[in-house]
Amino acid sequence: MRRIAISVAATSMSVMLAGCGVLNAAGSSDDASPTRGNDLTVGLLLPEKANTRYETFDYPIFKKKVESLTHDEGKVEYANAEADADKQASQMQEMIDSKVDVIVLDAVDAKAIASSVEKAKEAGIPVIAYDRLAEGPIDAYISFDNGLVGEVQGRSLLEYFGDDLSVTDKIVMMNGSPTDPNAKQFKAGALSELKGKVTIAKSFDTKDWKPENAQANMTEAINAIGAGNIAAVYSANDGMAGGIVQALKAAGVTDLPPITGQDAELAAVQRIVAGEQYMSVYKSYPEEAESAAEMAVAKVQSRDIKFDALTRDRVDSPTHKDIPAQLVPVVALTQDNIADTVVADGIYELSDICTAKYKAACAEIGLK
Repeated sequence: MRRIAISVAATSMSVMLAGCGVLNAAGSSDDASPTRGNDLTVGLLLPEKANTRYETFDYPIFKKKVESLTHDEGKVEYANAEADADKQASQMQEMIDSKVDVIVLDAVDAKAIASSVEKAKEAGIPVIAYDRLAEGPIDAYISFDNGLVGEVQGRSLLEYFGDDLSVTDKIVMMNGSPTDPNAKQFKAGALSELKGKVTIAKSFDTKDWKPENAQANMTEAINAIGAGNIAAVYSANDGMAGGIVQALKAAGVTDLPPITGQDAELAAVQRIVAGEQYMSVYKSYPEEAESAAEMAVAKVQSRDIKFDALTRDRVDSPTHKDIPAQLVPVVALTQDNIADTVVADGIYELSDICTAKYKAACAEIGLK
């Protein structure tokens, strides 16, 4: 809290000084001529395609915002690593070699990419960590409050059971990839709610977040615990929740236990409508992607006041402290608020969700 308070105070002081004409007009104020014009290139490196959000939301929203901010003069050089850390390192090197102005990086492996971040720094290219906190000398970080995401997931399970919950009820935890620092934060947040209130019968760290790996892990859990003895499943994201559902159905389970998720993928929203998945965590991808684009453009154009205003939080990575950051809030998505979240925000149309297969289920919960 103290670090955040210092950041806000510093930003406020900068604004006051600017109003008094103390700041150098060259690039320190949004009203001044920036050191770099609109003909800039932003490198965007996303980690994988198994989670549909990156190709469907993050990239197109980010690209559109950069174009808007630069009056269509700026461009985005984009690459997706498809869950391959070595491939991402090569993609980042290509961006360094092509001398992009700034790199926005969502790391496959936060630790392994640190040397690439160092190379970008040596080349004078700022790096903004996106969604996952990469190690190395990054200039800023934007993501959701990952600990809160896990807390929301864990709390949702507790609220589902209410007074019927017993410490002996067995929960399976399907955590994310061990190479993703976010996964550790989701897990810690969930455990802060669940520990001591239920029995964690099985817990898995799922390689590459892949649904097929989650399905294999869940099959192992079913064989060890017994399908009828699993009260609930904590799934760190929606893709894995889909694999979990498949494993339970293959084991003959028709009355599915509550399953959590994250990302509000369309398939997950439809599973929530149908009662196959209890909840997901809705994160405003437009807010995250657009803010990241604003941070990147402000950094290149030396618009320091705007950059500071966008990064009022502070976070620590294993290698660096007090990294300027923005943490975007999240919402628990259930049957009760689909219309008020993903539909109201224009992520999906009702027709996308309530296809022929789900029309009756949508009508049953009043989604029409």
